[in-house]
Amino acid sequence: MIQVDLEQERKEILKRYRKLLRTAKPMLKPGDAKLIKKAFSMASDAHREMRRKSGEPYIYHPLEVALVCVEEIGLGTTSIVSALLHDVVEDTDLELEDIEREFGHKVAKIIDGLTKISGVFEYGSSQQAENFRKMLLTLSDDVRVILIKLADRLNNMRTLESMPRHKQLKIASETMYLYAPLAHRLGLYAIKSELEDLYLKYTDTETYNFIVHKITESRISRNKFIKSFVQPIEEELTIQGFEFTIKGRPKSVYSIYNKMKKQNIPFEEVYDLFAIRIIINSKLEEEKADCWQVYSIVTDFYRPNPDRLRDWISTPRANGYESLHTTVMSNTGQWVEVQIRTLRMDDIAERGYAAHWKYKEIEAAQSRSTSGLDEWITQVRSLLESNDGSAIEFMDDFRGNLFHDEVFVFTPKGDLKVLPFGATALDFAFEIHTEVGAKCIGAKVNQRLVPINHKLKNGDQVEILTSNKQKPTEDWLNSVVTSRAKAKIKDALKEEKKSTMMDGKEIVQRKLRQMKMDFNSEVVEQLRAYFETKTPNEFYYKVGKGIIDPTSIKSFKDFKEQKKQRGKITNEKVKDESTFTKEIKSLKGPEHDQLLIGEDMDVVDYILAKCCNPIPGDDVFGFVTINEGIKIHRTSCPNALELLSNHGNRVIKARWTSQQEIAFLAGLRIVGTDRVGLINDVTKVISNELKVNMRSITVDSDSGIFEGTIKLYVHSTQHLEKLMSNLAKVEGIIKVTRFD
Repeated sequence: MIQVDLEQERKEILKRYRKLLRTAKPMLKPGDAKLIKKAFSMASDAHREMRRKSGEPYIYHPLEVALVCVEEIGLGTTSIVSALLHDVVEDTDLELEDIEREFGHKVAKIIDGLTKISGVFEYGSSQQAENFRKMLLTLSDDVRVILIKLADRLNNMRTLESMPRHKQLKIASETMYLYAPLAHRLGLYAIKSELEDLYLKYTDTETYNFIVHKITESRISRNKFIKSFVQPIEEELTIQGFEFTIKGRPKSVYSIYNKMKKQNIPFEEVYDLFAIRIIINSKLEEEKADCWQVYSIVTDFYRPNPDRLRDWISTPRANGYESLHTTVMSNTGQWVEVQIRTLRMDDIAERGYAAHWKYKEIEAAQSRSTSGLDEWITQVRSLLESNDGSAIEFMDDFRGNLFHDEVFVFTPKGDLKVLPFGATALDFAFEIHTEVGAKCIGAKVNQRLVPINHKLKNGDQVEILTSNKQKPTEDWLNSVVTSRAKAKIKDALKEEKKSTMMDGKEIVQRKLRQMKMDFNSEVVEQLRAYFETKTPNEFYYKVGKGIIDPTSIKSFKDFKEQKKQRGKITNEKVKDESTFTKEIKSLKGPEHDQLLIGEDMDVVDYILAKCCNPIPGDDVFGFVTINEGIKIHRTSCPNALELLSNHGNRVIKARWTSQQEIAFLAGLRIVGTDRVGLINDVTKVISNELKVNMRSITVDSDSGIFEGTIKLYVHSTQHLEKLMSNLAKVEGIIKVTRFD
C-alpha cells in the first residue's frame, strides 16, 4: 500500500486553492471570496475520503476545473462555485436541495445540468447521449453549464494517463466527437486544440510522439527564422506609432497530423507549420482600418498568396471569431501564415463565449451587429424544443449544428430544419418522418418542382411530395448524406429483400412439387450452383425478383436427367470452383477464433467489421451490436469515434493473441512512375515472394504517373508491412499505403 503524507497533501490542496483565488481576484466583487471559500469547504468535506484513479485526493479535480474556468475561459464567481461543487450531488451524500439552500437557485440549476442521469438505460439507447441531452437542455437557461463541462472534460483529458486503455479510448473518442467541436463552436480555440492533441496522444500515441519530436527538433531553427521574419515588421509598426505584441507559435499537433493525413504528405512537406500573430491595441471604431494598415505593412515586406487571404473582420465567423489571415512568402522561400487582430479580437479568439459577452454591451452601445453566436444558441434552443426522437438522433442533430458546413431549411409551415452541407430533398423527407421519406417521389423547393436528389441551399423552403406506390431502392443510398436517412433506407431494403426471398422460396417449392422432385438442402445446393448464385438466399431472391425465370427450373431437371443417364450425378457447377477460391480456402484453414474478448479475455464468436477490415496485429476493440453479436473494429476505424462516443457501455476489450495463419482482406494503394513491366514486377512480388492471394488489382496510368489499388489476403499486420516494404523496393514505385 502506498504511504500517503496527509500533511503534505493538505498543504498542496491549500496551495491550489490560493492559486485559484489569486487568479480570480481581478474579477471578484465584495463578498465573492467568502462565497468561494464556503463552496471550497463544502466540496473538501464532501470529497474528503475520495481519491482519483491516480491516487491523488479527489478535491484536486474540482479545484483544477475551477481554475480552467477562470484562467482559460474567463468566467466569474458563480462558475467558480459551480465548478468546485460540480461532482458533489453525483458522487457524495449531498443533495441538490442542500446546494440551493446554501448558494441559491442559479448555482443549483447549473450543478443539476452537470449531474449525470442515474438509473437503468434500455438496450440500444445511450447513457452518454442521454446525459449530453440533459446537459444541453440547461443551455436554454445558462450557457455556463457547457463552459464548466468543457473545463471538466479538459481536466479529465489532462489526467487520462491513469485510466485503463479501453476507458482512455472511450473518453478520448467522446471528447473528439462532441467536446472539441463544441469548444470550436463556442470560440474556445486554445481548449479545442488541446483536446484534439490529447485525443491523438491516447488514440495514436506513436504518431503523436513522432510529430512532437519533430516540432521540438526544429524549435531552435524555427525561433531563429521567426526573429528575422518579424524584425522589419516590428521596426515599421513602431515608426507608425502602433502599440503591439507579436507572437510566433507552432500549429497544434493535431492540425499538423490532419494536414499530413488529408494531403497524404510527410511532416517535412507541411508548409505552414507555424503562424505569426500580430496583436494591436486599437480603439473599437478604428479596429478595421488599423488591421488593414498592418496588413499593408506586412505585404510591403513579403509577397502575399492572394488565394490565402481570409477576412473575418468584415464578416466575423459564426462563433464570433474576428481576425485577418494572410499567407506570405518569406525571403527564404517559405510560406508563413500571419494573423492580424486587436486585443479585443484576441481575447474573444482565446476565451470565446465568455469574452464575447464581456464586449457585447460595449458593442451594443456602438450599434455593432449581434454575433452569430447568439443566433446559434437560439437555433440550439429550437432544436431542443422540437426534438422528440432518441437521444442518439438528437446527438447527431446537435453535432450537425456544431460545424460550419450545414444548411438551414424550412418546412412549408416555416419550421427550421438543420441538415449537413450537401443534404438533398430526400434527406429532408426522412428528417420529417421515416414514412414520408420512404414514400417520397420528389419535392417542391421554393415552389419549384425538383427530383429527390436535389441539393438544398440555405433558406430553401421545402415541401415533400409522396405516393403510396413509392418504395426505397438501392440507388437512394447515393442520394442521401445523413446517417438517419441511410439507416432508414437500409432497413426498408432489408425488409423488401426478406419478403422477396420468401416469395422466391415459395415459387421454388411449388415448381419442384409440380416436377415431382424433393425440396431438400442437396437439391437447393445443386440449384444454387446450376444458376450460378453464391448462396441459396441469393437464388431465392433472384427467383422472387424475376431475374431467374421460374420456368427455367425445368431445364435444371432435364440437365439432371441427362447426367443420370450417363450414370453419374455430379454437379459440375459445384465442382468447378475457381482455383483462386480453392487457394483462399486452403490458406484460410479451418475457421477458428483467434481474438481474446472482454474483461476475462475469453474466446468468443465475433464478426470482423466491413468498415475497417481489421487484421491480426491491429489495435482493435469489440462492439456489442443489437442483431449481429460482437463486431471487431480497428481503433482507427472511421466509425470508431461515433461508436465509442455514443455507446461506450457496449464497447468491450479485444486483443489478438498468437493464432494460426488465416487470410484477411487488406487494401494497398501504390503510386509510382510508369514503365514497361512494372505491373509484372508488382504481381511477382505479391505472388512469388510472399505467397499472397490477390482479390483484385486496378491500375491507372496518366502522363507517366502510375496509380494502382490492390486488394489481397494477408495473415497479419507484420505480414502486410513486410509486403509493403518489398513493394516499395520495386523500381519506379514512390509510395505504398494501406487503405480500409
